[in-house]
Amino acid sequence: MKVYSKKELNSFNNSLTYDDISLIPTQVSRIKSRTEASTNSTFLGMKLNVPVISSPMDSVTGIEMAKELSALGSIGIVNRFDSSLDSVLNKKNGKGIKAVSIALTTDLKTIEKIAEKNYLVCIDTANANNKEVLKKTELIKKKFDIKVIVGNIAHGGTLEQLESAGADAVRVGIGSGSVCTTSIQTGIGIGQVSSLLNIYFSRMEKKLKIKIIADGGIKSPGDVAKAIALGADIVMLGRMLSGTRETPGEVIKYNGQLWKKYRGSASFGVKMKNEFIEGEETMVAYKGSVKSVIDGISDGLKSSMSYMNCFNLDELRKTETFAILSNSSFLERLPRM
Repeated sequence: MKVYSKKELNSFNNSLTYDDISLIPTQVSRIKSRTEASTNSTFLGMKLNVPVISSPMDSVTGIEMAKELSALGSIGIVNRFDSSLDSVLNKKNGKGIKAVSIALTTDLKTIEKIAEKNYLVCIDTANANNKEVLKKTELIKKKFDIKVIVGNIAHGGTLEQLESAGADAVRVGIGSGSVCTTSIQTGIGIGQVSSLLNIYFSRMEKKLKIKIIADGGIKSPGDVAKAIALGADIVMLGRMLSGTRETPGEVIKYNGQLWKKYRGSASFGVKMKNEFIEGEETMVAYKGSVKSVIDGISDGLKSSMSYMNCFNLDELRKTETFAILSNSSFLERLPRM
């Protein structure tokens, strides 16, 4: 069996995603207990307990989710469709909120209010490789002292342009979200492992400072560990946080089970017009408090770090021992009942 480094994975002939790889422990671990591993980090000046940022989807991150994630030491990006966002920006009741998403058409007065509250701003578009995204980023950075997240990209070819425009972080991933149909509708997209590595090495080779957000395709705490080991600064979650008590929307009882709505930002339910639909709408089982999800991610990440002989996330990001899995190898690792 070949043990792959990041460079070798990046040069692999096929596009790879999380299910195609695993981490390989090759050292005797110094860690006596999983509790010794620290998932603390800093992202755009914010101290985090767990490297998680929620997706600005209208079925994932409203005010309640953003505040709860902040309390748990993560970040929630309030979706730009939230009906109570105006009251938060106009009053002094935005405590606990760290980030807000905007559209390309959002006016400067609104952005000024976001800057006054010292929130991160996320320009919420499907494609950051667009001159309008660059112009909006440049305008915001010229007028306000504020951190800007842009997205999404799948390849590092435009990374330098994005940083030059003022982007502080970029969402990496096109077509990999569980309710995203972009790849089906457009033929666009790369596996998340290959996307992350291409952008990671582009940043390194060009000596850039822009932060990498792994956005899409993450189904489990193990995928979070893989994304960090591949060089991501933080992971963005949608599906994993969906269905929790803090997500917007009512709990629905159907066939004796509890459910909540989950939909893509480019779904018909969000756009309310039947054109350029690149997202689906579905129901997910009710999961209870988001705290249990974040605790599970923290526990899984610490366990992975203990196997990989890593006391902190910076050490995990230096991982250079990966396996590429055959389909049978992947299936063998799944629980059997």
